[in-house]
Amino acid sequence: MNGGGQMIISTNLTIFGGTGDLTFRKLLPALYTMDITGKLPEDSRITIIGRRDYDSSHYRQIARDWVEKFTRLSFEEHTFGCFAEKIDYYRMDFSRLEAYHGLNHYYRENDIHSHIFYFAVAPRFFSIITEGLKLVHGSSSGKVILEKPFGENLAAAAALNKELEAFFGPEHIYRIDHYLGKEMVRNIQAIRFSNPIFTDVWNSRYIESVQISALEDMGVETRGGYYDASGALKDMVQNHLFQILSIMAMEQPEEFSPKGLHDAQLDVFRCLRPAGGTSIENTLVLGQYEGYKDEPLVKPDSQTETYGALRLFIDNERWNGTPFYIRTGKKTGKREIELAVIFRRPYPEVEPNILIIKIQPTEGVYLQFNIKRPGDSEDIIPAKMDFCQNCSLIHQLNTPEAYERLITACMKGERSWFSQWDQIELSWNYISCLKELYAGNKLPVYPYKPGSHGPAEADRLLEQHGHSWL
Repeated sequence: MNGGGQMIISTNLTIFGGTGDLTFRKLLPALYTMDITGKLPEDSRITIIGRRDYDSSHYRQIARDWVEKFTRLSFEEHTFGCFAEKIDYYRMDFSRLEAYHGLNHYYRENDIHSHIFYFAVAPRFFSIITEGLKLVHGSSSGKVILEKPFGENLAAAAALNKELEAFFGPEHIYRIDHYLGKEMVRNIQAIRFSNPIFTDVWNSRYIESVQISALEDMGVETRGGYYDASGALKDMVQNHLFQILSIMAMEQPEEFSPKGLHDAQLDVFRCLRPAGGTSIENTLVLGQYEGYKDEPLVKPDSQTETYGALRLFIDNERWNGTPFYIRTGKKTGKREIELAVIFRRPYPEVEPNILIIKIQPTEGVYLQFNIKRPGDSEDIIPAKMDFCQNCSLIHQLNTPEAYERLITACMKGERSWFSQWDQIELSWNYISCLKELYAGNKLPVYPYKPGSHGPAEADRLLEQHGHSWL
């Protein structure tokens, strides 16, 4: 309590961009679930920053409908009412520096001293918000959560990162990659390191190839302007899928601490065969779905890729010679994210053992192994075990959504599942080099039909080496 008898707020989450889709669809439903499951501190507050002419009561009414629609738990008026009391709406134009004097006064008036700032806005506003927060007492000791990727190119991202770290300090910046909060991405480590049947064969001697797939059945929808400036490689590969790659391929850390995990993942990026170490034709295929140029806000002559397939190598003792295939694409007729490990055949006439870690929308593990055909035959046939942990309603309700996990981790100061700048810089630079080589060799962005699995050239990328997409 302070001298006036008011309780000092121990945690205040300020969301810049509080009237945007990210806040309504992801952040508020996640915070609501955290509140009713006891993960949001009782004395916490949520300050919503927006430019629209709302007051707190009006904003809470709007938030109610979004939370009811997107919460993963059952919605109840009473529980939402208790949650809504934590929410205050503060109207300001966060792109104007002088407005932050008012925000500073608001915090002082409400005895808010401990801050988490969530930048749920376009990256072009990160710099002005950071500059504005310099006018807010105590903000430099707060934590900041950023959505990535940010910046139009690596140089711009590096300059922005330098500015953020100079004010907040590297240890207070939490760069969200919501894929790292997904249940089965977090489970990759447990499956690999807690099961000797996998731990001892997790290397190129036993693993023939690895596939990471992230396919979407939808197109760019309302994100045409953003997507046309980024493309599939920047939007998905250099962030989300490279993170999955590094977790799958890393050495076992000496200790499972934030630093131990970070260093093990970073070593994977450092061991990636340099762009150009293999001919670009044997490394990368880009595609664009037919009709993409007619999408809203997309340039009529756009060469932006909506599909990418890569063949990469990790040049270290563990993975020497094992190809890693990565693909992502929009309008591919299916929605799935999977990591597949294809083991070497013991002899040519049998099917390989295959381990598939299903990340989205199904969460689970699939294992294909060999048995003798029942009866008098000596034929060897594949058998399958398929575990789904979110297929029943009970399990589905008990699986925390990625944003719940990551916001909770930030509040606790747990940094293991947040991306660090040196990882981002290495992966961004790698993808930029690949794209430059692709363009420099005048390779085409191949068209593919919506509903197909991508351009045929992506299939040939594997077939010429005796492999195929699962």
